[in-house]
Amino acid sequence: MRVCACVCVSRLYNGTKTSSPHISTAIMDLKVAFVIICLCALAITSTEGIPKCCITTKKFIPGRLLRKVQRYEMQKDSGACDITALILHIKGLSRPVCADPQVLERMISLSKKIKLHKYRTH
Repeated sequence: MRVCACVCVSRLYNGTKTSSPHISTAIMDLKVAFVIICLCALAITSTEGIPKCCITTKKFIPGRLLRKVQRYEMQKDSGACDITALILHIKGLSRPVCADPQVLERMISLSKKIKLHKYRTH
């Protein structure tokens, strides 16, 4: 919608004819400023609403990676994303790992075993 407004106003300015070179320079400066403002508005509105969704999931995540999970979040299929997924943020990896939601049960079980083992050895 904003792009349409930019094009319409730009066409309006193109139709005017002036006799003074100072006025035409001012109109040209105004056109350039208007185009820059329109481009900035377009850039801001196009980048703020892009969700980061998992598009595939891994059914199996090795235990050595599950031990390094710093945090996790659940992606729901009811919002902007198409599938339900467990998003794992793993220490040492730059990108999150998209896992099947059933991996959460295995991760919790592994975490309990590690805590139990630490409790018994100390």
